[in-house]
Amino acid sequence: MARRRIYLDHAGATPLDPKVERVILANLKYFGNASSVHQTGSLAGKIVSNSRKKIATVLGSRPEEIIFTGSGTESANLAIMGVARAYKRLGRHIITTNIEHQCVEKACEYLVKNEGFELTVIDVNDRGLIDPAQVTKAIRSDTVLVSIIYANNEIGTIQPIAKIARTIREHKNLGTKMFDLPLFHIDACQAAGTLKLNVQELGVDLLTLNGSKIYGPKGIGCLFGRHGVRLEPLILGGGAGAGSAGGHRKSCPHCRFRRGAGHSQ
Repeated sequence: MARRRIYLDHAGATPLDPKVERVILANLKYFGNASSVHQTGSLAGKIVSNSRKKIATVLGSRPEEIIFTGSGTESANLAIMGVARAYKRLGRHIITTNIEHQCVEKACEYLVKNEGFELTVIDVNDRGLIDPAQVTKAIRSDTVLVSIIYANNEIGTIQPIAKIARTIREHKNLGTKMFDLPLFHIDACQAAGTLKLNVQELGVDLLTLNGSKIYGPKGIGCLFGRHGVRLEPLILGGGAGAGSAGGHRKSCPHCRFRRGAGHSQ
């Protein structure tokens, strides 16, 4: 009797959904630069724009708040390093936890080692959860970012993100103002498809997603960045190509730079 393979590691990566595969294959013919003004480029631009709108609907965000990247790792790196570098004149302190994915952990360690940042790492309790009070206790006058994983990819714990966001806002006494420092980033790669992702309900400023954990292809990710949040780009150059995410055609709403400072698509 032939053996049948049963794959159970969907926390690591999911297979490509046949529906997704059909959409990808159907759109491969639209090869134009999505920033170009000619017909071929405009067709590609519309596809990217429609994709952005669909993701924004799921997240409860504006389409222009969605930045396409090459992976969840790139998205998390852009959130952490992009915020840190954009706001470093206001502070060089970051808060995170001891159960983060390496894409967050290593980005924070790099900033500490090479760019003069300080890092506070909050320990989870015996149930693998973060106490929101510990987060607000750790906030300093120079804290620019809090980064916490939503659903852990190893132990499966789900952090009380909305409560943490609320305590951060209460600590700042800013009511509904969401983008004043410190900013709040969550790694939601493992949460997608299972947990709520509405950024308004969660109260987050930045949210990382990737395709390979939700039955999409590898090499695709995105970052939600609330309007008004500034990010230093990780990838420089590209000219017109830098705008291939549709919303970056004229000026990325998150970047301090205009032309030639786009994010990889």
